[in-house]
Amino acid sequence: MKEYLHILKIGGNVIGNEITLTSVLNTFSKKEGKKIIVHGGGKKATFLAEKLGVSSVFVEGRRITDEASLEIAVMVYAGWYNKKIVAQCHTMGMSALGLSGTDVNAILSEKRPVNPIDFGWVGDPKKVNVSALNQFLKDNLNLVFCAITHDGHGQLLNTNADTIASTLGSAFAPFYEVNLTYCLELPGVLKDISDEQSVIDSLNFNAFQKGRELGYFHAGMIPKLENAFKAIENGVAKVIICGPDSFPANGGTHIFK
Repeated sequence: MKEYLHILKIGGNVIGNEITLTSVLNTFSKKEGKKIIVHGGGKKATFLAEKLGVSSVFVEGRRITDEASLEIAVMVYAGWYNKKIVAQCHTMGMSALGLSGTDVNAILSEKRPVNPIDFGWVGDPKKVNVSALNQFLKDNLNLVFCAITHDGHGQLLNTNADTIASTLGSAFAPFYEVNLTYCLELPGVLKDISDEQSVIDSLNFNAFQKGRELGYFHAGMIPKLENAFKAIENGVAKVIICGPDSFPANGGTHIFK
């Protein structure tokens, strides 16, 4: 039987709440097997941009990343939040290594095409340096990834953290029993966005496609679900979308092929 690899993607509202973040990391620290944490930090980046007089522009919930926005994203994601999470991991007995996609050429990305929307310096992951990262895991290091990658030609790229989590899960699926969890502020995928009690316990791809056509899912949840199903399709053993309260009991929405 393959060894477990747990990948936890932490949402922005979880990172922004000190008590919630500590609780989630404490639960995660108790899981048996190798561990990877993936995070963004968009709200903090937007707040800092405002203080610096840099406009934040979004299209369909996605940030347009010009040069100034990229500098801020790198400072917040690869700097403040990454090292904050690494420091907290150490207090819980998890020997942690903070990484971006640039370190050891961990995640190579490609700049997103400018059509139909020019998102600027935004990248989509293309290749994971599994060999180097697996050596870190074998050395019992817990990896903490921020949402910054590179194109192999010296250009940093802002990259969706949900996609990074799915990409890492897919890359390691041949070698580990990968469990991927998206932990966000909501308790799971909801039937009714205004009712947090309406959690869908399980969801397969056909039900997702039908619900999407009928407009059941909140627009911000659709990219997470797309990444979740892509991970399942690529061999990830288990994908769960949950909230901080349901995380300890493996609650939330379980994604199936």
